[in-house]
Amino acid sequence: MGLFGTGVARICAVVAPSSAREMAAQLRRALRETPTVELRLDWLKSDSERRSFLAWLRRNRPRRAVLLATCRRREGGGLFAGSVQAELYWLAQAREAGCLWCDLEVETLRKLRRNSIRGYSLPQRILLSVHDFERMPPLNPALGTRWRGEVDAIKVAGAARTIMDSTRLLRFAASLRNCVAVPMGEVGLPARLLALRDGSALAYAPVCAATAPGQVSLHEMKHLYRAHALNRQTQVFAVIGDPIAHSLSPLLHNSAFITQRINAVYLPFLVKNLRDFLKAVPEFGLRGFSVTLPHKQSILRHLQDCDALSAEIGAANTVVVRRDGSLYGCNTDYVGVLRALEKRLCLAKSRVLVLGAGGSARAAAFALTRAGAAVGICARRSAAARELARAVGAEVVPRGALKTEYFDAILNATPVGMHPNRGVSPLEPSELHCRIVMDLIYRPEKTQLLKLAAQKRIATVSGVEMFLAQGIAQWELWMKRRAPEKAMRRAVLAALREEERGRSSS
Repeated sequence: MGLFGTGVARICAVVAPSSAREMAAQLRRALRETPTVELRLDWLKSDSERRSFLAWLRRNRPRRAVLLATCRRREGGGLFAGSVQAELYWLAQAREAGCLWCDLEVETLRKLRRNSIRGYSLPQRILLSVHDFERMPPLNPALGTRWRGEVDAIKVAGAARTIMDSTRLLRFAASLRNCVAVPMGEVGLPARLLALRDGSALAYAPVCAATAPGQVSLHEMKHLYRAHALNRQTQVFAVIGDPIAHSLSPLLHNSAFITQRINAVYLPFLVKNLRDFLKAVPEFGLRGFSVTLPHKQSILRHLQDCDALSAEIGAANTVVVRRDGSLYGCNTDYVGVLRALEKRLCLAKSRVLVLGAGGSARAAAFALTRAGAAVGICARRSAAARELARAVGAEVVPRGALKTEYFDAILNATPVGMHPNRGVSPLEPSELHCRIVMDLIYRPEKTQLLKLAAQKRIATVSGVEMFLAQGIAQWELWMKRRAPEKAMRRAVLAALREEERGRSSS
């Protein structure tokens, strides 16, 4: 058993409100999910609030909880404006209130006489923390021995500028005894979720407000990603893109793994540089990954093989990592477009306009022409529009013609209107002359384009339909079994509707 226990006890909930009352409420919520909780005393807005909370904690000391007190000064990346001695005072008060652990930043330890904490009435166990919010700090193996005897564990939290930064941090933590690895930033998020699997003593997750870049909530870490249950037998899958924070693919695929009780996890990777990500594929042990903007076309150059459809389309949205490490690509966007539109329109001999000329637009254009539709391509980049039109046997439709041209369907395959830029539409109401408008964007479920179409009493098709169809096809390709379609649909729709309710009430 590690210093903090096993399983869910190694997920450390972070409680960081500004008031004593809210800190007490968040602590109670945190303890329903994990017995290990960090109390960010530096986030409390005043000494009065710190005094009030610690007095409450003394009266209401939770049984069997492992409480870790932090009062990080601004010099160490925290919010506490007081001196080193004031920080040590509050940590001593936390000990009296029942905190077994405290987090002491290296900047504070270096200011103590002889770099020693002996003689201070701190909590029984010390976690020494090294933070760098700009880059990955030097990963010196001597860090594990320099303060031996003074501290019980070491935490290294560094900003991951590249995916390889985060894998280096995980390897470093695994090489030390009682080390906590915290890759910060959105690029480091997958490694943060895999940290417990790879030997980190703790993984942090906020109950409410994030206290560091790239955090996922306590509920997501435990119930969606199941970080405490991941092990070396866990199959790891991913979605790559830029941006990626908006993606509901992790919810879609992880809901299926949970429903089927499969030891697998699906992680979001912010990928700005494909080569950086591909070098990390063996490090993370990836078995497959989804590809979204802007990598659907460029990924083809890095595949050892792909299906004939992906080669013809010139884009892939799904990659299988074979046992020998080679990459095999295919395209399930094609299936998604057909399944979404065929229910509402006889595609043979229909006239369909595709907005865009990127990877998703290419898949849509090939799917529609093969189904017998007459396709028009309208894109901001005229050269790309002409190239795609030639490839599929379509016509190029200039933007200026849309006010007079009529189509059976208009399909938006651009990112215009995607979360968080919800109020933007790629077309004006005067350019919508058709029976059906379909948007490949699924978040929000009702984009501005679809709202404009509905106002003109034009039938609409949400991108959710394509998103579900292509994702289900991916899942079945990787897992070689039928996907739990109802559970996947239910999870995605519930998340979208909850998000919309939240926006309406705010």
